[in-house]
Amino acid sequence: MIQPLTDGQGRRFEYLRLSLTDVCNFRCSYCLPDGYRRQEGLPANLTVGETGRLIAAFARLGLWKVRLTGGEPSLRPELLDIARTVAATPGIRTLAMTTNGYRLAERAQDYALAGITALNVSVDSLEPARFAAITGHDRLGEVLDGIAAARLAGIRSIKLNSVLMRGINDDELESFIAFVQRHDLALRFIEVMRTNDNPAFFERYHLAGAEIAAKLEALGWRPLPREAGAGPAVVYAQPGRPGQIGIIAPYAKDFCASCNRLRVSARGKLHLCLFGDHGIDLRVLLQSDDQQQDLIARIAALTLTKAPGHRLHQGDSGATPHLASIGG
Repeated sequence: MIQPLTDGQGRRFEYLRLSLTDVCNFRCSYCLPDGYRRQEGLPANLTVGETGRLIAAFARLGLWKVRLTGGEPSLRPELLDIARTVAATPGIRTLAMTTNGYRLAERAQDYALAGITALNVSVDSLEPARFAAITGHDRLGEVLDGIAAARLAGIRSIKLNSVLMRGINDDELESFIAFVQRHDLALRFIEVMRTNDNPAFFERYHLAGAEIAAKLEALGWRPLPREAGAGPAVVYAQPGRPGQIGIIAPYAKDFCASCNRLRVSARGKLHLCLFGDHGIDLRVLLQSDDQQQDLIARIAALTLTKAPGHRLHQGDSGATPHLASIGG
């Protein structure tokens, strides 16, 4: 029997963000401007077998959507094995992945065959020079080719992620609107979030999502009803036109009230909130199938302790050094 996974506020959790690695090959200005720096002495990432036991336990608790994240998940050598394992888990209906688009054009078919049915691809600018300045890589053309390849491969849901930065890319709203309508795509504008590594960047470049929402509404875009299992975006569409634009605004009032997701790091720590104080190690309970009941009970008990919301408004980012550390 499925045991619904809930917290003390009555929120139900059906969505897991699973980090496969904290390594990233991009140097995005809002996350890893100096590039990834390996720390010595850390445990290895979860194995395919450990990952399978983890997802099976969450599925027993009613979770049906898994998103593979990083760092950059395509850098994980076992990505396809992990994807196949997760997709084959009874109860899992949606397997998504968030990627910077690295080698997506050549791998899209493999992703689809492994069971990945949804992709979020980071595209922080539609101008090649600006894209290179933000990410540290002149690869906008490659990323857009990868999006086209993913559509041809039959991946049914493809969304673009764009971190919204005042004075850097906020003048591209009209270009993004034209792009998503021309290609009938969905875009997610994400507010810059303060982490322990970027307070000065946040203060300089943060732009409230409400400003973009107001501009969209002035152009005739209207909010859509929230879909089951959806992430935190408020999604807008222009009646009678293709394409959607969502806004992820963690500083908005009541942002955490609809939270439906948990996170597990690449090394097996459960994070009840992206901006929590610490992760709780589940790995000791991932070593054999005989531990499933103990693992299920542990996850359920920990989820009950989830805080009502983050503390970003108080300038407290918890223990999160940067968004690549546990998958954003």
